[in-house]
Amino acid sequence: MNNSSTIAREEIFGPVLSVIPADDERHAVAIASDSPYGLNASVFTNDVERARAVAGELRSGTVGHNAMRSDFGIAFGGFKQSGVGREGGREGLLAFLETKTVILDEPTARYRAGDPVPGLSQR
Repeated sequence: MNNSSTIAREEIFGPVLSVIPADDERHAVAIASDSPYGLNASVFTNDVERARAVAGELRSGTVGHNAMRSDFGIAFGGFKQSGVGREGGREGLLAFLETKTVILDEPTARYRAGDPVPGLSQR
């Protein structure tokens, strides 16, 4: 199999695995990143430092170590044509929030009194 086949180029959801031989780690990263998609990837190694380094090189929204990993408490989403935006975690909530900035000439009486305002950083 090479990287030009449909199974290697498209997002195929299901119990599917494509295995493409690589000459070395650098070639493997190039093959894995040579896709218009980038939803999820995995790095298989017993060396956690090497797994972290390779994960950083992959163009994928999520990279698992020695398995497909997911955690509903953190952001999930893809790169490239796998989607824009995130679900879950802080990043997933941002699409539902509106940011407002208010710039005043001077602090209000509430600030001068030292009353904390929830959600605001005090300087």
